[in-house]
Amino acid sequence: MIASTNRTKERILSAAYDLLYKEGFVRVSMDAIAQAAGVTKRTLYYHYESKDGLAAAVLDHQHLYALERIQGWSTGPAETPSDYLAGLFQQIEAWASERRWLGSGFTRLTMELADLPGHPVRRAAHQHKLAVESWLSSELERLGARSAKELARQVMLLIEGCLSLVLIHGDTSYVSAAAKAATRLANCSTE
Repeated sequence: MIASTNRTKERILSAAYDLLYKEGFVRVSMDAIAQAAGVTKRTLYYHYESKDGLAAAVLDHQHLYALERIQGWSTGPAETPSDYLAGLFQQIEAWASERRWLGSGFTRLTMELADLPGHPVRRAAHQHKLAVESWLSSELERLGARSAKELARQVMLLIEGCLSLVLIHGDTSYVSAAAKAATRLANCSTE
């Protein structure tokens, strides 16, 4: 019974993620999620009492996958923080160049709910972005960056900013511009 429940929850989370990523929070109904997951609406509400709770569960579930993907982007050989960041931004640019790329689901859902500071989706996105920043800080520190925590915060600003501008303009050259700024910052942090 537990295995069946877990499979059902997995189907619901997967279907909800696909719909929320493609269409956004406001445009997706619980009916559409139930249909896409192949479950009844009653089953959906048995597992998740609201769309708010379900969307937060989706982001919590996606957190580890997204973090692993981001960590995988920086597996190349890097001996300096600037080399590391150059490689990271190359991977970000490749991701942003994918067909039908829609940006970070964490950021997009949060922006939709900007007027609801206590919303569970915003809390889940907050935790995810903090985890990425913390991981980035430890990687930069490992590579010898002074003030690695501050540098990680600046790089997060560049990442979020360039991804937003790529989404707005459809132009991945914003990632290259952010990469240049990040490597300059990294060079300053090691001098």
